[in-house]
Amino acid sequence: MFDRRNLLGFVAATATVTALPARAQTLPPIEAMLAERALGRADAPVTVIEYFSLTCVHCAAFHRETLPRVKSDLIDSGKVRLVQNDFPLDQPGLLGSMIARALPPDRHAAFIDMLFRTQAQWARQGFVDEIAKIAALAGMSRETFDAAMRNEALQRGVLEIRLRGEQQHQVNATPTFIFNNRVPGVSGAIPFDRFAREAGVSA
Repeated sequence: MFDRRNLLGFVAATATVTALPARAQTLPPIEAMLAERALGRADAPVTVIEYFSLTCVHCAAFHRETLPRVKSDLIDSGKVRLVQNDFPLDQPGLLGSMIARALPPDRHAAFIDMLFRTQAQWARQGFVDEIAKIAALAGMSRETFDAAMRNEALQRGVLEIRLRGEQQHQVNATPTFIFNNRVPGVSGAIPFDRFAREAGVSA
């Protein structure tokens, strides 16, 4: 898990992402980009909020090893709704979250999944072009990618989601899961049985 020590100097490091003015006309409205992203029915009896960083190896492990069964057994069956909240811990993670939110909502989860599965390839030097290549596979033009990357309102919005996680849910590590607003949450790449037990549901 990453903790708050990883955040030292983070905001200063993001300055290069917004060096040029945005071309907002190629993007959805900011309200749409910052709207809640979730998997599952709105009326599911259990809501779980996940805070993740796209460069966190533990978050990637959860998405590869646990989330597929959570989705098939708990989300698709209507028992759980999973809200996916950004908690970027570095510049590549921030950019990945921004681009994910600039995509149509129905492509968000698949793009996040793709980034986690290819984390070792893009979360390094040269990450801008690598993320752009993956975004192109999701149907995003380079023009739209560049506009999203330079959009200061989108950057602020993603960082505010992270800040609310710290303030409202006491998040200080990734991934962290908040089960039905129970604070503090549960951190780490927890296995399916632990996830179901914390959610109070059975497969």
